[in-house]
Amino acid sequence: MIHITPENQEPEYTDEMRQYEDETGKKAIWRGRITDSFKKWQKGEKIYSRDKERIALYVSAEDKEKWIDFTERKGNLTISKLIRQSVNFFIDINDAIPDFESFSKISHDLKEPLTAIKGFAQLLIENYKEQIGSEILFKLRDILEKSEELEGKITNTLEVDKMKNTSYDILIVEDDESTIELLTSFFSFHEYNLKAIKPETQNLIDEIVQHRPRLILLDVILPVGSGYDLCKQIKANEKLQDTMVYFITAMPKFEIEKKLRDTGADGYFLKPFDLKELKEKMEELLV
Repeated sequence: MIHITPENQEPEYTDEMRQYEDETGKKAIWRGRITDSFKKWQKGEKIYSRDKERIALYVSAEDKEKWIDFTERKGNLTISKLIRQSVNFFIDINDAIPDFESFSKISHDLKEPLTAIKGFAQLLIENYKEQIGSEILFKLRDILEKSEELEGKITNTLEVDKMKNTSYDILIVEDDESTIELLTSFFSFHEYNLKAIKPETQNLIDEIVQHRPRLILLDVILPVGSGYDLCKQIKANEKLQDTMVYFITAMPKFEIEKKLRDTGADGYFLKPFDLKELKEKMEELLV
């Protein structure tokens, strides 16, 4: 019950007011008047604590639009709540992620027993294949194949070098060894930070995202699929939208130019390379 008091007279301080102040840390009477928050508390309304500080941050218009779109799709989420939950999630998950040394130890511990499984399977197949039945031989080969597959997954996922997320100026996707050697030597001489990867590498898009190169030199003809399709995948990936893609190819100029718009590629270099032109273009692109 709210006690009505004559004007200019201090309201009576009640046990209910004392309870309210103990629960909320707020004042029931302020400057001779009963506070609105106390009145709301009496009606059973939720009282929000003021022991918070406002934090302002600047974001791009693109990020703001993305955040707004996400909160509208979720319905019951505000940008303020999104930021709080995101920061808390990052803090919690960051503490839970092992450091690089832990990843290396996990890799070592997994590979030790795997080495024995793989080695004995190879030994049995090579030395006793004439003495064991076809069904057992088939199972041994399956064990060997699965062991090699698992070994690759351990290496790609847990090896320290893979976890460093090294950033490169140039990423070369090419299967011809002589081309890789030429470009690697040329760009290294001109002090560009680069990496060459074979197009048959599993999870190629994931590896490209991991390294976030500024420029990708992409061979058109690949052992599996085509450079055109891979370029489309790169350009469709939100994390790689700022990455330039230039085809490297021996195909006719008119044919490659027709593919630029369809694939979203930024340009091309024809084989055999004009190294002077290549150097000048790199200086223009990688300023």
